[in-house]
Amino acid sequence: MTTSVLALAPVVPVVVIEDAADAVPLARALVDGGLPAIEVTLRTPAAPDAIRAIAAEVPDAVVGAGTVISPEGVRTAAAAGSRFLVSPGWTETLLGAMRDSGLPFLPGVSTTSEVVALLERGVTEMKFFPAEAAGGTPYLKSLASPLPQARFCPTGGIGAENAPAYLALPNVACVGGTWMLPKDALAERDWDRVRRLAAEAKALGGA
Repeated sequence: MTTSVLALAPVVPVVVIEDAADAVPLARALVDGGLPAIEVTLRTPAAPDAIRAIAAEVPDAVVGAGTVISPEGVRTAAAAGSRFLVSPGWTETLLGAMRDSGLPFLPGVSTTSEVVALLERGVTEMKFFPAEAAGGTPYLKSLASPLPQARFCPTGGIGAENAPAYLALPNVACVGGTWMLPKDALAERDWDRVRRLAAEAKALGGA
């Protein structure tokens, strides 16, 4: 795969899976809707098994791990078959572990100083989190001129209504979100609805 997480798709679903049995049908619905890059967060005990199942049974999916906050999380994600890593923030220890994994990764930032610190370390692709709470599109737009080499995947508070504004920014390559995964649809295992919402989300990013 590409070494860039940002090149995978304009919209990356951020998935919290409580039951690993849901992982494969959920991933198939997202892929069928046009969203092949799937970030499974390491927030539940089911997450590693969910990643493992998607990696084994949904060949058109590019499954990664989100909420990676420790070297142990990096190892767990890699062992489960993750093809990329996403963190809500970063430390030197975490950054080193993500580099050592050999997987593409997006460290999280929310301030200009964090962006500059990553640029000093040769990292140009980042997650901007929590996007809306940290300043939203005005903040990211203000970074484009002084820090044009930094590119972002904003996540946090993004939905169908404001995703196009983020995607229109020159330093935004994709957005992450959960709006195509409403809780009631997941509870009812309504994969057709997830597929429809995924297709609508893909359309926000163009062809």
